[in-house]
Amino acid sequence: MFNPDATPSAVAFSHSAQAAAQQLAVQVVAAPVRAPSDIEELMTMLGRQPGAGLILPGDTFTSFHRKLIIALSAHHQLPAIYAFRYFPAEGGLVSYGLDTIDQYRQAAVYVDRILRGEKPADLPVQQPTKFELVINLRTAEALGIEVPPTLLSLADEVIE
Repeated sequence: MFNPDATPSAVAFSHSAQAAAQQLAVQVVAAPVRAPSDIEELMTMLGRQPGAGLILPGDTFTSFHRKLIIALSAHHQLPAIYAFRYFPAEGGLVSYGLDTIDQYRQAAVYVDRILRGEKPADLPVQQPTKFELVINLRTAEALGIEVPPTLLSLADEVIE
């Protein structure tokens, strides 16, 4: 689920998810949403399909509507993985994404270098290097999902 108007890069994410899905023998359906009513309609439809779940890439629109998405995921018993840690902190199941605090630290280093006289054009482009996995066990239990101990051991944070 993503809003193509808010986050055009989510379309590229959708293509890579499609490629990965073929290797795992699962079906991925890109689900663009542009209004809260689209979210409700999509979640209701997914709730009727056995084995359905959600992947939400980093998207400003879905982040803004996270309370609705989390509530509908719980109501329709849909497992979901999100890009940001605040989703499981607010009741979502799992997040896996870049560590935003680390990103701010990286940005601060760049600001320091620029203030010391380096030209921004001369600074290299950096990709995120630190990612975090957050699992909400209360939500997993409510969904009837048993999280394997090996996955729990890999988590950066487990919400109980």
